[in-house]
Amino acid sequence: MPTEDTEDRREYYRIEDMIALEILPPEYAETVSDCNSTQHFDLLAELHQLDFEAQHLLRQIAEGNRTLANYLKVQNKRIDLIGQALVQDRLKDLGPPREVILSEGGVSFLNDHSLDEGSIWTLKLMLMPLGLGMMLEARIATCQALEDGRYAIGTSFEALTDAQRQLLARHILQKQATERRLARESLQEP
Repeated sequence: MPTEDTEDRREYYRIEDMIALEILPPEYAETVSDCNSTQHFDLLAELHQLDFEAQHLLRQIAEGNRTLANYLKVQNKRIDLIGQALVQDRLKDLGPPREVILSEGGVSFLNDHSLDEGSIWTLKLMLMPLGLGMMLEARIATCQALEDGRYAIGTSFEALTDAQRQLLARHILQKQATERRLARESLQEP
C-alpha cells in the first residue's frame, strides 16, 4: 500500500452532524464554577449509558415475562421524559445546534475565534436528537483561518473513558443507520 494512502487513513469513522456545542477555556476544568451545569451533563451521560447497558437485560426479561418488560419500558419512557426536560434546559445555555464533523476521536467545527494549536479546551456537546450531554477535554489539533473570518478547528479528545467512547460510537452508528434508512426511503418513493 502506498505511503500516502496509509497516512490518509483515519482511525475512526466520521459523520457530519448537528450538535449544540460550547467551548470553554482551558482554565474552566480547574475552576469549574458552573457545578450545576456539570452535574446535569454528567447525569444525562449516565442516563444514556445506563439505558444502553440495560437493553440486553430488558430483552431477557421480555422472553420470560412480557408484562414486566412492558412495565419497565413505560418506566424507561418516564425517565427519558425527565432527561428531555434537562436537555431543553441545557440547550438554552448552549445555543443553537451547529454543523460539525464528529468521530470517536474528536470533533471539527467552525468557530468565530482562533484557538491555539496544542491547547486543551473543555467542550460541552449535546448530541441530538437524544440530547446526550457530554463534557470532554479536547486538544486543538488544527486551527486554520478561512476567508470569511472564521476558523476551521480540528480537535482530538483527551482521556475519554470507555463509557464516553461507547456513547459516541453508539450515536455515530445510530446516525449512520438513520441516514441509510432515509436514503433507501427516498429511492423507493415514486
